[in-house]
Amino acid sequence: MTQKKTGARLVTVDERGDGQRIDNFLLRELKGAPRALVYRLLRRGEVRVNKGRVKANRRLAVGDVVRIPPLRLEPERVSGRPPRGLLSQVESAVLFQDRNLLVLNKPSGLAVHGGSGLSFGVIELLRAARPGERMLELAHRLDRDTSGLLMVARRRSALRTLHELQRAGQVRKRYLALLHGRWREQRARVTAPLKKNLLRGGERVVRVSEEGKAARTDFRVVRRFAEATLVEATLGSGRTHQIRVHAAHLGTPILGDTKYGDEAANRRIKGMGLKRLFLHAASLSFSWPGRDEPYRFEAPLPPELENLLERLDD
Repeated sequence: MTQKKTGARLVTVDERGDGQRIDNFLLRELKGAPRALVYRLLRRGEVRVNKGRVKANRRLAVGDVVRIPPLRLEPERVSGRPPRGLLSQVESAVLFQDRNLLVLNKPSGLAVHGGSGLSFGVIELLRAARPGERMLELAHRLDRDTSGLLMVARRRSALRTLHELQRAGQVRKRYLALLHGRWREQRARVTAPLKKNLLRGGERVVRVSEEGKAARTDFRVVRRFAEATLVEATLGSGRTHQIRVHAAHLGTPILGDTKYGDEAANRRIKGMGLKRLFLHAASLSFSWPGRDEPYRFEAPLPPELENLLERLDD
């Protein structure tokens, strides 16, 4: 396949990029670039903002000038319009919308954005289903295999507000997870720092490490079964794979977790019908500046997870 060469570019950030992280900005600008390449360019200092080196979590502002180095990239494939079934799936998942945001109950198995071999994620599907929307941007992320509540901003000012609320720890997120093993305690707080590594092929793996970033997860038992425990997890930070790694750190990994879980336990639970990660973003709540009532959203467990719990009871 022929390749196209792109020269060094200077891109001035407009309103669409205001408040966006530099890594996400680059993924948007460099269509077809692997995530691993984007992070490598940032580590090497080949990407500059206002002539200075930056880290992946640097947020941009209107007027910032981003230098993007020369690259060789595969030509972007024309993926066409998403299948109607996917468009209807994402539209039917919408639980709430107003002038500021849209909240949907994301199904497990659907990525939040395209890339890494995926043509369409939630955000691409929403944009295709709503061509009249001037702006739709993810306010946060969920793993592909995690189901549950996902917020999408419909205005640039709303995106900035949502980012500020999350950075200040003012968005309460509650997850439900089924862990391998039976807990005796009712609660546990995990504060093990987490370090993200990129393995060959761009796969992300997170490890507990003293060199990592501070993280906190609070677990509370909801139901006990013979060899499993349903817990509620609330986040004191928002690290990649945080709940999954902290649960595994306790010695009770999430069932159905093929990256951090127990292989034998996963095989057994698969025989009972679990074909996915048992992790669900069940509720979101936060106060909005100038709004009398706080936002509160809930998403019940999907039927396949509820059915599994019934089988465990039996």
